[in-house]
Amino acid sequence: MKFFASCGKGLEYLLADELLALGCSRATATMAGVNVEGSPLDAQRAVLWSRLASRVLWPIAEFECADEQALYAGVAALPWPEHLADGDTIAVDAHVSGTGLTHARFAAQRVKDAVVDVMRDATGVRPSVDVDTPDLRVNLVVRKGRAIVSIDLGGGPLHRRGWRQQQGEAPLKENLAAAVLLRGQWPQVYADGGGLLDPMCGSGTLLIEGALMAADVAPGLLRHGGFVPTRWKGFDEAAWEALRDDARQRETDGRAALRPVFFGRDNDPQAIRAAQDNEVLAGLAGAIRWEAAAVEGLRLGSIPLVRRILDDEAPEVPGRPDELSEPDEAGTGSRARHKPRPPGGLVVCNPPYDLRLAADPALYRALGDALKRAVPDWRASLLCGDAELAHATGLRALKKYQLFNGAIECTLITVDPIAPPQRGKKPGEPAPALSDGAQMVANRLRKNLRKLKAWRQRDGVTCFRAYDADLPEYSAAIDVYETDEATPRTFLHVQEYAAPDDIPEPVQRRRLNELLAAAREVFAVPHEQVALKTRARGKGGSKYGRFDQRGEFITVREGDARLRVNLFDYLDTGLFLDHRPMRLKIAAEAEDTRFLNLFGYTGAATVQAAVGRARQTTTVDLSPTYLQWCADNLAENGFGGTRHRLVQADAVAWLENDTAEYDLIFCDPPTFSNSKRADDFDIQASHVRLLRAAVARLSRDGVLYFSNNFRRFKLGEAAVAEFARCEEISAQTIPPDFARHARIHRCWRLSRG
Repeated sequence: MKFFASCGKGLEYLLADELLALGCSRATATMAGVNVEGSPLDAQRAVLWSRLASRVLWPIAEFECADEQALYAGVAALPWPEHLADGDTIAVDAHVSGTGLTHARFAAQRVKDAVVDVMRDATGVRPSVDVDTPDLRVNLVVRKGRAIVSIDLGGGPLHRRGWRQQQGEAPLKENLAAAVLLRGQWPQVYADGGGLLDPMCGSGTLLIEGALMAADVAPGLLRHGGFVPTRWKGFDEAAWEALRDDARQRETDGRAALRPVFFGRDNDPQAIRAAQDNEVLAGLAGAIRWEAAAVEGLRLGSIPLVRRILDDEAPEVPGRPDELSEPDEAGTGSRARHKPRPPGGLVVCNPPYDLRLAADPALYRALGDALKRAVPDWRASLLCGDAELAHATGLRALKKYQLFNGAIECTLITVDPIAPPQRGKKPGEPAPALSDGAQMVANRLRKNLRKLKAWRQRDGVTCFRAYDADLPEYSAAIDVYETDEATPRTFLHVQEYAAPDDIPEPVQRRRLNELLAAAREVFAVPHEQVALKTRARGKGGSKYGRFDQRGEFITVREGDARLRVNLFDYLDTGLFLDHRPMRLKIAAEAEDTRFLNLFGYTGAATVQAAVGRARQTTTVDLSPTYLQWCADNLAENGFGGTRHRLVQADAVAWLENDTAEYDLIFCDPPTFSNSKRADDFDIQASHVRLLRAAVARLSRDGVLYFSNNFRRFKLGEAAVAEFARCEEISAQTIPPDFARHARIHRCWRLSRG
């Protein structure tokens, strides 16, 4: 059977992993939830044990639903006496999209009407509505003219664990708190003997959720108490009792073994009192140490938790200094000399953000500085208001994730360790002199920057190619990406080119290191802001080696558009810099057009068309990853909805079946691609068929821009002339920073013949 587990946006992949670990046979992440395959018992286990799901929905019907009459008829056709007992109460939650039904509350009312009418006709008893604690909670989703009716097996939102009676001004949902803990690898940290610190704990959600997780307490035990979560007739109460009995035994064992390694701190005494009340209601009295104090005062010695771990819970010695002393050469002067190195720990925090709370970058900086002082060797998982506030902490993010706290989009960063050891020179030590080869590269870089300076300033270019194998011995490309932030940061993207086979590998490594040293000195960037893609020799010839998996996106500006790029995780960054003039040309010509982007990649051209006031845009790509990236790029600029359509399809096949008309088309296909989901594509062999299909979709005065980067490509001019007027405009689309290798791509302008 299939069921659906919903969750907050950004938690989908974590939830899929969790459901697989709980025994489900298959779990596939989708938008705001997971499509699951498993038994009814798996679904009930998810209700009891999932820390991340918002709801677990068991579908009972799916039907066409063009309007409210179809909705009523579809729901009324269901055998409700098989689902609902006489006298049971009901509630309906609805989510609708499209033009047929536009009001969720009205749709919920019509579902309720249908259920009530069926039950009254069948039993003579009219069910009552109880919106808070119904015996049966029904869920309706209407999307693209189809309705899905499901039973909510959890009886309501699963993030409500049952222990939180007191909360602060901007409470954090418990399932989002669980995600913060899991992204910080809290279960492993606790298993390794580490502790948990929240220096801005508010009402204690993160710490209490972390303690219950460490104690192996099923989230559904407190929420449902001694009762089943739903009175749906299809719910196996005997199986639920067995699951609950097992969970209670695990809870008993886990609470007995729970170590008191939890410390919460907040500058609001009222928040601390609320956290203490919640701790008691969660059955954790005495497990968490609370303190009312500002984050600026955080020091190693000021955290009883850290002391407790360092001292193996020995009592504090009166007059002992805050900082642990080091043993002298004779081995005296510190009892800490007999202790093994203490285990690390995890810092979790949800600093203030959004209009409800002051999002002060200075506070984020104070948080980062305090953590570096107090727990430099620990890891951290911090839920920040946005990427700029995350950057304000001054902590180097190992990975970044976009999550939603309700309707608020947030940035979660994971850091490990909080204060990494400084590489390179010590404070005050002069930088080592560049070698002759590195100095030669540095001189060429400075020359290139001077040459490009006037153009960059005139056109506002902040992302550009600074070096492209200018010196044959130092064969690599260096691209510069400046972030679009209040305080811009500079990143370098370095791609090593394949060296001739007769160049020894040690020589290649030396030259690459010299090139990197020169680039870091010229641009004054730290190691962590240099993305390096190196060639690795292997079967089949030279290829790029494994990439980092940092999940780190930065936002840059191109013209009036903001674009997200990822420099570390993929071979390409998400933004082809050589197409900058073409994209800006699209922005200039897009006003009031119907724009089509074929082989859309991350949608940079689509964003430029939207910025240029296109009437509507359509982006076609086979990759769901790229389409999501495109959606994120559109959202970064305030665009979304039905005016901006994203299509996952093979571009050629889709074109030949499409019937719409477009005024402006951009087509930049790969040289070659193969995929399990589509036929193999070869630009030389397939371009006439592709262009014929694309031109057929042009409006009478429409324009198609066709580009590709296959160096040996030859346009089939005679064949193309049969259906289009064609003009090569390559020279107009090559920017100054790529003039040295002007055949980086070729481009043509086509219109209807």
